[in-house]
Formats: sequence, structure tokens, C-alpha cells
Amino acid sequence: MRKRALFSIVLVVSVLLTGTIGYSIIEGWPFFDALYMTVITLATIGYQEVRPLSYMGRAFTIVLVFFGVGVVAYVVNNGIKIILEGEIQKTFGRMRLEKKLKNMKNHFIVCGYGRMGHIICRELKTHKVPFVVIEKEHIALDADEDIPFIFGDATRDELLKEAGIERARGLISVLSTDAQNLYVVLSARELNPDLLIVARAGEEGSEQKLLRAGADRVVSPYHIGGLRIAHSVLKPAVVDFLEFATKSGNIELQMEEIEVTEGSFLADKTIHEAGIGREYGVIVVAIKRKEGEMKFNPVHNTKIKPGDTLIAIGETEKLKELEKQAGAKTELV
Repeated sequence: MRKRALFSIVLVVSVLLTGTIGYSIIEGWPFFDALYMTVITLATIGYQEVRPLSYMGRAFTIVLVFFGVGVVAYVVNNGIKIILEGEIQKTFGRMRLEKKLKNMKNHFIVCGYGRMGHIICRELKTHKVPFVVIEKEHIALDADEDIPFIFGDATRDELLKEAGIERARGLISVLSTDAQNLYVVLSARELNPDLLIVARAGEEGSEQKLLRAGADRVVSPYHIGGLRIAHSVLKPAVVDFLEFATKSGNIELQMEEIEVTEGSFLADKTIHEAGIGREYGVIVVAIKRKEGEMKFNPVHNTKIKPGDTLIAIGETEKLKELEKQAGAKTELV
């Protein structure tokens, strides 16, 4: 819009200067008279000439009318288009987006807003995790949609930088082809070596390529979908329980990750001493150690260490209380 507005201003000024200089040279008029004659000619107001015109002056006026009126019509059309199409609002919206992106940190970048990307964004929004979306195709957004969108090719480094990849916590690439996802992973890993990268793999064999390119985790929707369908037939009760425990928005039961910080209330205590089951009614199904080791079905005397991640099942409110305790510092007496 700024380019078109600037171009329109340059055109109007050029026509005004051309008319003013033309009348001054041809008719020998003063600057103001020449400018006034140019303005009323371009505006097609119809006032009589400021002074009698010579033959050359009339010929110049004819050329000025055909050329100048066309320029004025073009400028007016641009102005109406800017106002009616809301391009001013779009510009201010873009400025707000740029300001928001500059202030974002520890956020996720979601590349692709297709069916899978839409679900991912919905889950991130439900859990109040900050994120920005890069989508190639322009899509119609609701007026109250507050998701920051960047429209363009996610494989371009400048768009990843615009999304704040240097300050981001992680990147999720769910583009339509494995080649595009591979390209995004390579670029993202180079721009931010510490970034958590999760990518989608469609074809068999692409998983290892994405991992070698720098992805931390690779998800194959077709593989997972096939297993889910098979388990729905072979182990329907297990599938129902997992779906019940992991479904977003379920207020009765949830499965969550709870990180134990250094010096927290839970650190260096056993599950029994922490009273996780007794006080909170939460079941710890696994503990992921800081070194990466996963301990399944820990017993009551299993010690919780700083940096551990508890995989727990329980009521939503109880899990939130336990999460606060996991991050709360123990007071020294």
C-alpha cells in the first residue's frame, strides 16, 4: 500500500509540475497563474482560462487534459481502493503483528496450517502456549482470531527469522511434502542449534532423513493412524482409556508432564514421602530422568530427583496443584 500511495503522490506532483512549467514557458505566465490553470484543468471544474491562451497554449491544454485527467482518475481509484478494501487496517494490523513478534520469546513456530497444523494450533492455544504460524496460502481469518500469522514460504530463512526463530523454544513442521519439511528442518537447525524441532514424515524412509537433518522428533501420521486403528480392534479398552486421559478439554482426567525444578518441594523425596497419591490423588505412571532414561511404573520408594519429568494421570485441578509444588522452592528453616 505504501508503494502505491507513494507512486500516486509522485504522479500527481509530476503532472502539476509539468502543467505549471508548460504554461510558464509557452504563455509566459507567473508561477501561481500557471499552477492555478493546471489545477482547474485537471479538476475539470470548467472555469474560464486565467488569461487568453495562444494556439500552442490550447494544444498543450488538450494534451494535459487527456494525460492529467487519466492520472487523477488513477489516483482517486487507488484512494478509494485503499479505503474500501481496508488496506489501512491491514497495514496497522501488520504493524501490530511485527510488534508482537518482536516481543515473543520461548514460543513455537508452526509451519503449515493444514488439517494437522490446525489441530496442533488448537492444542497449543488450549494450553496457553505462545506460537506463530507460517502458512503459504492466504486463508480467511475470523475477526476475533488472535493467532499471529505470517503468510509465505516457510522454507525461506527470512520468514523463519521474522517469526523469531532465534528466540523460539521449538519448531513444528507439518508441510505437505517431506522435501519441504526436510528443508525447513535444515534451515531451522542452522539458525538455532538449540531449537526443539518436531517434523512430520509422510513417506516410509523419510523419518531417518529428517532425524539426520536435525529433527529431534519425527511423527508419521499414517503409521500412528494405522496402529491406532489396529489397537482399536485388538485393545479397545486401552485405546478408550488413553483417549479419555489425553483428550484436550477433558475436565475429569488428564495426562500431563510435570517438571521438578531444583530445590522444589518434591525434589529428593520418594513418591510416598511426597504424598503424590495420598495428598493429590495423582498416579505417576513414569519418570523421565534428566539424563533421558525413562522409568516406567515407579514404585512408592522411587526417589524424585531435580530435573526429573513426572508423567502423571489425575484430575486437572489436582495436576495443577502438583505442578505448583514441583516448581515451588523449599523454605529453609
